[in-house]
Amino acid sequence: MTLAPLLDLADIADALGGARASFDTALRHRALRKQGGQVAVEAGLRTARASAALQGHAYDLDELRAGTAVDPVVQGALRVSQALEGLVPSWTRAPRQVLAKLHVLAGRGIVPDAELGRPGGALAGGAPGVVEAGVQARLDGLVQLVTGKEDTLLLAAVVHGELLALGAFGQVNGVVARAAARLTLIAGGFDLRGLLPVDVGHLDREPEYLGAQATFATGTPDGLRSWLKHYAAAVTRAAEETTAICDGLV
Repeated sequence: MTLAPLLDLADIADALGGARASFDTALRHRALRKQGGQVAVEAGLRTARASAALQGHAYDLDELRAGTAVDPVVQGALRVSQALEGLVPSWTRAPRQVLAKLHVLAGRGIVPDAELGRPGGALAGGAPGVVEAGVQARLDGLVQLVTGKEDTLLLAAVVHGELLALGAFGQVNGVVARAAARLTLIAGGFDLRGLLPVDVGHLDREPEYLGAQATFATGTPDGLRSWLKHYAAAVTRAAEETTAICDGLV
């Protein structure tokens, strides 16, 4: 299985190319010569805030910086964001284990301990830890894609959309899906330093994000195209956010 045919959908190659160009421009910012680490930390913080907000748990950045946002969804999103760098080496070798780890990090204090790290067949209404055959097959296909050779930006979009559609991680499924997509961008070298807060782009285009993920789940060419166009737009918006972070440091 390969994702290459998706690039033949109308406007998709151009949309993804435009997103790449936007991030390439952001990467030329002079602040990144000496302050890339600070930018990465701030991008991670903004990513966590946006991911939690997309779950309906919105807080100001200042609350996250001060440590006063004790909401378990926010704390889970923060743990996930902080752990990504350490998970990069394992992602393309053992994606199942990494997904389980992301579930544990995101779900602590939300998901019962016995269910942490155990994907369930949520798409088919299955119980936690009991993966329905159709969901298992799609997870198997996703694992093959992650461990293979694909266009990184396209792969990240598909990883994100597929995990959202499967719903295998219950109450924190969105946090896990968004983290896996960001991990794909980092591990694949598109965002090697973790500077791109893609989830800010999803949050800023939330109605489109929700609508496009629903169309992706249909599996139709139009549905896939809608999601991929949204993903490209979210990356473009996130590149602007990277630039804004850099601007604040000079």
